[in-house]
Amino acid sequence: MWNDRSIDWDRFDLVVVRSTWDYPGRREEFLAWAEGLPHVLNSPEVLRWNTDKRYLEDLGDDAVPTEFLEPGARFVAPDHPYVVKPSIGAGSIGAARYDVGDHRSATHVAELHAASQTVLVQPYVEEIDRRGETSLIYVSGEFSHAVRKEPILIPGGSPAAGGLYVEEQMSPVEAADQELLLGERVFAALPFAREELLYARIDIVPGPKVLEVELTEPSLFIGYADGGAERFAAAIAAAASAEPG
Repeated sequence: MWNDRSIDWDRFDLVVVRSTWDYPGRREEFLAWAEGLPHVLNSPEVLRWNTDKRYLEDLGDDAVPTEFLEPGARFVAPDHPYVVKPSIGAGSIGAARYDVGDHRSATHVAELHAASQTVLVQPYVEEIDRRGETSLIYVSGEFSHAVRKEPILIPGGSPAAGGLYVEEQMSPVEAADQELLLGERVFAALPFAREELLYARIDIVPGPKVLEVELTEPSLFIGYADGGAERFAAAIAAAASAEPG
């Protein structure tokens, strides 16, 4: 565990952040741990930017339209299907989909606000139910492979209440040209060079629009790509032998 005080993190040539699903409840502690490491990827600067979904504002019109509600802000339910989730979260925990007229969403928002969470409200792209999402996976800034993810949000319910993450169903897919071009625009909008990223996953919904840019703890689905594990292992080895910074 990242917060295991018995581990001498300084003895490692490189620490690779992977399955830190528990960071949302103690984000500053997690970031302080990362900032104290001599060599960690993705870097602390990337982790700080990526662990609050306010980064979607940096992507402009390429991202799914998102309303941010600070604690205490008034919530007005949209007149279309929508999703409510916390701005600091992982594994779809705390996310729920609502249909028009479902008043449970107000309670959901109030509960997140009571926990001092900023709330995201996004339209639910109903085409996801038919086509799913596309995840573009990159290793050391280079496109590696893509997978299709089945929809996981059902109206009115959180898909993994009480868990650390949502179990996803996916299959390999060939990314469309439009999706790959969107991925390139995402990299161009990042406040750091793509070459700095050991790994990246860009989740795209029909449109296409960016739903999330996962640079902290994403599942990379390397088992769904020929050579995916080898590419990732080689990237880690290269990064471990390189000087940090």
